[in-house]
Amino acid sequence: MSQSIHVIGVGKMGLPMARHLLAAGHAVSVEDPSAERLALACEAGLTVADRLAQAAVVVSSLPHDGALLAVAERVAAHAARGAAWIDTSTVSPAASARAAEACERAGVMHLRCTVSGNNHMAEAAQLTVMASGPRALHERLLPLLRCWGPNHFWLGEAEQARLMKLVVNLMIAQTSAMLAEALTLGQKGGLAWQDLWQVIGASAVASPIVKAKSVQLSQNDYTPTFTVGQMNKDIDLILAEGARLQVPLTQTAATRQLMASAQAQGDAELDYAAIIRVLQRASGLAV
Repeated sequence: MSQSIHVIGVGKMGLPMARHLLAAGHAVSVEDPSAERLALACEAGLTVADRLAQAAVVVSSLPHDGALLAVAERVAAHAARGAAWIDTSTVSPAASARAAEACERAGVMHLRCTVSGNNHMAEAAQLTVMASGPRALHERLLPLLRCWGPNHFWLGEAEQARLMKLVVNLMIAQTSAMLAEALTLGQKGGLAWQDLWQVIGASAVASPIVKAKSVQLSQNDYTPTFTVGQMNKDIDLILAEGARLQVPLTQTAATRQLMASAQAQGDAELDYAAIIRVLQRASGLAV
């Protein structure tokens, strides 16, 4: 059954997710602060308009806690009572809880729906969707969520989806740090760059993310799917949650310092795997 859906935020992830909802036959309107992103949305056949108040479902893809809380305020003030809000952002569990409370007071149902995967996976509808919030709401909205990917998990009634996303991103960040040390060790010892990638890709450590990165990184291509700056923001969320839960995240803290070095060296807008370049520079290798 077709639904009226309003999407707030059509960045690298939000735009393909909105397009998939449109392709499934839903009436989709979008908004974004970027004129460039709105132009791309128009080209994709999406309606650029503020239809928040008319939407049965609001979807958002936002960059940080501040944006989430601002949208929560708007949704609480203007969404129809009984509407549903699906937020896919990577934000702190604390901010997410505040947003959920605002919605509950306004009679808007809220599903936290974090996603794992990059913009290419979003384009291919291959995201993994991790949801928390009312279980009945998740079951009702599952046909929409299936537009984004094949793997779906309901994790609980509260902020479990936000924490799960931080757990996943911790492992992604640590994978880049592991690659930085291993590749630099091999390269400094005389192993050919292409040989390093071919052997790693065929070895027991060739996880899906390592294989996904190997094609472009073997060519020293750091075109971003997720930038150093974005990863720094996520690691800060991870470390804050570790502090709150009294979990020592010593390796993650060290990885944050490598990411800070990458940003200081001018690589903030490159792919987060650019921390490889930090180790290369520190080891006297040409970048």
